[in-house]
Amino acid sequence: MMMFLPIWLAIHVGSSDVELIERLQRHDPQALAELYDRYGRLAYSLILRVVRDTGVAEDLVQETFMRVWNRAQGLDAQKGSVGPWLLAVARNRAIDYLRSAGGRERNAMEFEETDHPALYVDMEQDILSSDNARRVKTAVQRLTPHQREVIELAYFEGLSQTEMAERMGQPLGTVKTWVRAALKNLRDELGSAVPA
Repeated sequence: MMMFLPIWLAIHVGSSDVELIERLQRHDPQALAELYDRYGRLAYSLILRVVRDTGVAEDLVQETFMRVWNRAQGLDAQKGSVGPWLLAVARNRAIDYLRSAGGRERNAMEFEETDHPALYVDMEQDILSSDNARRVKTAVQRLTPHQREVIELAYFEGLSQTEMAERMGQPLGTVKTWVRAALKNLRDELGSAVPA
């Protein structure tokens, strides 16, 4: 379920984000608190899915929100949604951590969502209540196992197609075909929400 969250947020545009962005740009501390209330659990869950360490995830969430706070001036309030940008920052922070020496060492421990169900219970219900989330879930489920795997490796681990080919023990051309097919299938299922 957690892998669908960032895709769902990329589709969903919150109309109340316009006002929130404007308040962030004025450095309203209450706006940062509200931003955290809206997106803190989502950012934490995404980062945790990538780094698989609760302590590191907590630190990276704090870094994410500070980065958003410090760069809010660059947001276009009229475009209306801070969620996808914030999650992109969170994802990039997590992938940067994994690529660091400390991240590779600490990521050796496995973390399964089922080990800590309390982290996911409320959020999964929120996500599943959305029609968009159901569309994304259906679209991702229709991908072949190889297509799903390359999308997960690219999104959650930030691997290049060459790195995916090495990890999966497959020729680069095969991996490129899986990625192209996965993106085309998602684009066909979801419309313009998935970039070309």
